[in-house]
Amino acid sequence: MKILIVEDDLPLLEAIKEIFENEAFDTTGASAGDEGCFLAEQGSYDLIVLDVMLPGMNGLDVVKHLRTRQVLTPVIMLTAKDSVEDCVRGLDAGADDYVTKPFAVTVLLARARAVLRRRGTIDSDGELSCGQIHLAPNLRDAYAGEQPLRLSPKEYELLEFFLCNKEQILSRDQIFERIWGFDSDAASTAVDVYVHHLRKKLAPYGGDLYLKTIRGVGYLFKGDSNVQ
Repeated sequence: MKILIVEDDLPLLEAIKEIFENEAFDTTGASAGDEGCFLAEQGSYDLIVLDVMLPGMNGLDVVKHLRTRQVLTPVIMLTAKDSVEDCVRGLDAGADDYVTKPFAVTVLLARARAVLRRRGTIDSDGELSCGQIHLAPNLRDAYAGEQPLRLSPKEYELLEFFLCNKEQILSRDQIFERIWGFDSDAASTAVDVYVHHLRKKLAPYGGDLYLKTIRGVGYLFKGDSNVQ
């Protein structure tokens, strides 16, 4: 899963990145509100950790801007203990939770998991699942029931992105940016090629029924495999 961390204290930014990378998150860092806001709009992230006090746009303005643009990525705000009222305003603006500084690593990770559970991104075991398909993100393993799916790295990332966004139409551009990045030398047709490969690997377990093509737009991963 991908996480965006927006924090202007560079040592703290690197420390938070390391915390999440140790839990198998793919992290991106930004040190200013404007930069973080731009990245949040351009990239496809599963979680944003956002400081309140930032140069440029502050964290409250970033949250308000993202929500008005219908960017619904869950947000955890970071604040000093004497600025909790700022985070209350952040929650009112659309943030999902807040953590006060200084914080324990275990607390930040627990809050992140709780937010992702509430959003339906992960289950109570910290796994991504849909029917019999389930992923263990910390191990980057994928299974259908008890059978390993033996996915390539790109196939795993693609399935993870779909499971993080069940019941949402994902355009080919969104998928390409998330999996390859627009600075990649890969052709945009790579999306369709890898979806084809993924469908073939899911087919023996009925998992290909979850993955719908939205003609002219992209793909939709259904939460109910019986929906045709």
